[in-house]
Amino acid sequence: MNGNDVHDDLVAAAQAVRQHAYAPASRFHVGAAVRARDGRLFVGCNVENASYGLTICAERAAVCAAVAAGVREIVAVAVATDLDEPARPCGACRQVLAEFGLGMQVVLVGRTGSRHVVALHELLPDPFTFADVRRGQR
Repeated sequence: MNGNDVHDDLVAAAQAVRQHAYAPASRFHVGAAVRARDGRLFVGCNVENASYGLTICAERAAVCAAVAAGVREIVAVAVATDLDEPARPCGACRQVLAEFGLGMQVVLVGRTGSRHVVALHELLPDPFTFADVRRGQR
């Protein structure tokens, strides 16, 4: 992609925060940055825990930072990893991202700078939503 890409700042933020990942077990460093509807950026990195189930993914950390600042709609997320080719978000992260914008653009970034852009609804075509919860409450 060219230097004028609309997601360059988002990618740069994800790549920068990846350096702060805490991954003593996997050594798999991930950084994520989300763009709110109003243009603000929020970042997060993966934070592993000796109790593996308590590990926090970068994407969810970035979403939590945005929500803590009052954001309720995310239009794009960049996910940067140490792999040569871009990696996709895990299922839990896809579900959390969907809560804040199923149409958001997902920019996947590899160590070499290669990018793949996809809409979240392509990665998670039939999410569980609060509409499903409301139907169950009738």
